Amino acid sequence: MKCFTMIYRSAIVAAASLLLLACSHGDPATAIAGSEGPLVIYPDYKDVTIPANIAPLNYRYAMAGVRKARTTFTLDGKVVTIRGTRVEWPLAKWKSFLADAAGKAISVEAEAVVDGRPMKDSWVIYVSEDAIDGWLTYRLIEPAYQMWNEVSIMERNIETFSETVICDHTLTDNACMNCHIHGQQRGDLSLYYIRGPQGGAVLNRDGKLRKLTLNAEGMLSGTVYGEIHPSGRFGVFSTNIILPGLHTTAGSRMEVYDTASDLTVADFDRNEMINLPHVARADAFETFPCFSADGNSVFYCVADTLQVPERVHEVLYSLVRADFDASNGHISEQVDTVWSGPANNASVCHPKASPDGHWLMFTVADYGTFPLFHTESTLYLADLATGEVRALESIKGDKSDTYHSWSSSSRWFVFASKRGDGQYGKPYFCHLDTDGNPTKPFVLPQKSSRFYDYNFRSFNIPDLARASTGMTPADARRMFKAASEPFKNAD
Repeated sequence: MKCFTMIYRSAIVAAASLLLLACSHGDPATAIAGSEGPLVIYPDYKDVTIPANIAPLNYRYAMAGVRKARTTFTLDGKVVTIRGTRVEWPLAKWKSFLADAAGKAISVEAEAVVDGRPMKDSWVIYVSEDAIDGWLTYRLIEPAYQMWNEVSIMERNIETFSETVICDHTLTDNACMNCHIHGQQRGDLSLYYIRGPQGGAVLNRDGKLRKLTLNAEGMLSGTVYGEIHPSGRFGVFSTNIILPGLHTTAGSRMEVYDTASDLTVADFDRNEMINLPHVARADAFETFPCFSADGNSVFYCVADTLQVPERVHEVLYSLVRADFDASNGHISEQVDTVWSGPANNASVCHPKASPDGHWLMFTVADYGTFPLFHTESTLYLADLATGEVRALESIKGDKSDTYHSWSSSSRWFVFASKRGDGQYGKPYFCHLDTDGNPTKPFVLPQKSSRFYDYNFRSFNIPDLARASTGMTPADARRMFKAASEPFKNAD
């Protein structure tokens, strides 16, 4: 994601904190929507499907006046009882409990006294036979209209609670960092950006780090959104002139839109930018490219060029596909429409192909290119074999659902959602069956059951990987100080 400067951080965070406390009578989480049922829990882990290798689902009873809580978990004759309003598992005990749990269901029985009245509840936690990739990267950032330079790119082992720094603003003299992506869910094939005068794209390829200037004469800008080819040789990117704007409309926060955008291909072996006129048209906005699973196609979003912000509500992006030639990095001029924005009176962004080549997931909103605060934004799923496209309405939150990425098995995906509080994006996970039906989303587990009550940063661009990048803060500092390799236009 491109960086931009906004204001009001201190005042807004302070006001939000006071409002949260005022609404909750000293208990912040009662202002956050929890589960349904007689006993409300937060985060909501009732009736979810989880991988057996996930960290403990720690939660709390999010009700005023609750006490004497007792929760019993039963699986294959094993019984664990946790007393208290905060249900927090020791990691080793959780791992032992879930041993051989794949394909089975955990029965949960809960009881507590609420305002002097005894109450009971029960639910099930389903354990999938499909494991999930164990590593998640994300950018931690204040809500986008507040702050841009106090950011961190983090890597979390989602099988535990271990979190490490890939890059942090203190290591880059407060320069912005963004868009950490993996190629093929590989830990040793990834890229992130450092912006500003000493900036560049930090490419991790086979464990070797390089700092690249992914820009050349005649391009609109350096590269912004994109993806790495399965071979590791190429990257397909958009170049964008991006502007943010604050809304005066009640219920809205801000709009992010492009005044111009093109596509380009980077050849990492030859240090060249391959700029093709048919994907850099003045009469079209082209953005959010990604590769197919086999690397033989590029999917991207395209809309007619209109005057913005005056006509931003009329900007409707379509999702298209073009062949990709991995011998020379060229995108074909022949384009097929996967999903038409104008025909559906809506707009698409963030396409991602599943690693097995079966599915293409993307986000649909009423208009525009970056529905950061669009409450209507919904994840869609396209079957690439049949061409069927449908909205994943069963997992739609009450606020924006946007960026997503796949696990390498194609049976899990993670997406960013502002559901609940409407301000802070959090990573939610879903299992997908062979027919493309998703399960109830669950939020990334945290060691403290109160973590999300007091967290004031968004988890931005969550991206799954099979292994750790192995990158350290020392690497980040070294890359920041290193000279950036120049790129030239391909002949």
